[in-house]
Amino acid sequence: MAKDYYRILGVPRDATAKQIKEAYRKLSRKWHPDINPGNKEAEDRFKEISSAYDVLGSEDKRRLYDEFGEEALHPGFDEQRARQHQQWSAGAQPGAGAGPQPGGEWSSEDFGRFRSYEDIFGNIFDFGSGQEGQTFRKQARGRDLEYEMSIDLIPALKGFETEIAMDKTRVCPTCQGSGVDPQAGTSTCTVCGGSGRVSVARGPMHFTKTCPHCRGTGKMGKPCPTCSGQGMVSGTERIKVAIPPGVREGSRVRVAGKGEPAGRSGTPGDLYLIIHVREHPVLRREGDNLAMDVPVTVREAMAGGVVTVPTVDGRIKVKVPPGSQSGQVLKIRGKGALNPKTKKHGDLLIRLVVKVPRTEDREALDAAEKIDRLYAGDVREGLRL
Repeated sequence: MAKDYYRILGVPRDATAKQIKEAYRKLSRKWHPDINPGNKEAEDRFKEISSAYDVLGSEDKRRLYDEFGEEALHPGFDEQRARQHQQWSAGAQPGAGAGPQPGGEWSSEDFGRFRSYEDIFGNIFDFGSGQEGQTFRKQARGRDLEYEMSIDLIPALKGFETEIAMDKTRVCPTCQGSGVDPQAGTSTCTVCGGSGRVSVARGPMHFTKTCPHCRGTGKMGKPCPTCSGQGMVSGTERIKVAIPPGVREGSRVRVAGKGEPAGRSGTPGDLYLIIHVREHPVLRREGDNLAMDVPVTVREAMAGGVVTVPTVDGRIKVKVPPGSQSGQVLKIRGKGALNPKTKKHGDLLIRLVVKVPRTEDREALDAAEKIDRLYAGDVREGLRL
């Protein structure tokens, strides 16, 4: 069943971008897995809400979704070809200005609206572009699938390999997708005469499509006992996946050939992993940079010193300049996140936080008073509204 992303977020179809964002924030806070630990329903709702906002929160995706529906969100969707298909379908209706003329023929004016015959029929009658006078059968391809997974920040930065389990259809292992019991014998399909193709157009041109009776195999027989003649079976499949270093929130990782199968002679689609990165208690990602707060003592801030700081690649020593202020940022080049496209690392941004000891020791308080006298003026002199 097609998903209604507007219903999922609880907004009207004419909602503004601001209304959509506010609805998403409200629902994501309510159903976030961290707020509902161990609640499978909350986890599923959060994924559904995130998927809806991924579409409606993007101006381009929302425009395609409004015009073509959920089909427009699948990888490889051709907006221009889909719109031509709509124009052709509308033109084929009685009284329309384009389409086949009485008797099933097409006029030259009809074809003049399109660049080629393939533009009109390519996706409908299952053939690809070729030279004039030629028609090539297009190999069937399974649909691409999506799988959302949440990972911690450190593994996202370093990359890793894992195994996921997902429910999906696969080619029946008994009949290899034919839908026919291999032990019962087969006969030639009476609909297509064994060719696996049937005619779907009249007139001066000849188009064919896969025979729906034998699914393009050209053979008929007793239905396969494993898949009941469907050629496909459902079940849980364990898939090994590799998450590359540097993935960020919303990244799409392609796993070739692990999408929906296309039957006996087709090519399976791809699997796309939608990555969600959990927040880290210490480390923050800011673009390709990483940022963290590093506590320092009053002495280290005043006199300078060397502090040890953890990084994704191990602990490093960082020099704190004398006279450092709380909130001052030190930049360590090349210690940030890896950009998967450019293969370059960002920087590590260290924000110094001066920590004052909690004490009633008289000697320490006297020392603080001496330090207080060293200020050149009122430290809050520029504090105005």
